[in-house]
Amino acid sequence: MKQPLGVILAGGQARRMGGGDKGRLMLGGRSLLSHVIARLEPQVAALALSANGDVARFVDTGLPVVADSVAGFVGPLAGVLAGLDWAHEQGAETIVTAAADTPFFPCDLVPRLMMAADGMVHPLVLAATLDSERGRNRHPTFGLWPVALRDDLRRALEGGLRKVVLWSDQHGGREAMFEAEPFDPFFNVNTPEDLAHAEGLL
Repeated sequence: MKQPLGVILAGGQARRMGGGDKGRLMLGGRSLLSHVIARLEPQVAALALSANGDVARFVDTGLPVVADSVAGFVGPLAGVLAGLDWAHEQGAETIVTAAADTPFFPCDLVPRLMMAADGMVHPLVLAATLDSERGRNRHPTFGLWPVALRDDLRRALEGGLRKVVLWSDQHGGREAMFEAEPFDPFFNVNTPEDLAHAEGLL
C-alpha cells in the first residue's frame, strides 16, 4: 500500500468553546492545529485541511483547504469525503484523518492503521482504545479511508447517514487498538476545562 495522504478535520462548530476554530486555541504557546500538523505531517505523503468558510484564515499553515461537498453541517463524514475527493485528484489510494482538536494522538498512528488494514481490498480502519468503563472505544475522526469508496460514501451521506461507525461496519471496517494509559491519546479539547486539562498533560 502506498503512503496515504493526510487530512486534518477542522470543520467542527466548537459550540462548547463559544464558536470559532478550535484548532486556533493555544496550548503550550502553540495552536492546537500546529500540534496536530506536527504529529501528522511526518507520517503522510502530503497534508490538507478539511474546513468550511473563508479559507484565508488558514493561509498561514501553507496547506490546501478542502470544503464539504454535501450541503449543511453533517459531521465528520463530510470532511472525510472532502478529503477523499482531494486525494482522488492527487491520484492517491487512501487518506488518514485526524481531528484538529486532538493534540496528543500517537506518532505512529499511520503505520498502525496501515498494519491493521493488511490484506483488505478497501483499507478501512478506525483507531480505537480500551476504556475501563465503556470498553472498546472507537475514534471515528481517526481512520484510514479508501479513495475507491468515496462515491459510496457520497451516496450514504446524501441518503442521510451520519454515523461514521455505521458506514465503516457496512464495509467490513477494522480497528487498530492503541493503549489508553496513562491517558487516552485521542483525548480532544471540547470545553475550556478540557483545554486546562490538556495544559496539564502537556
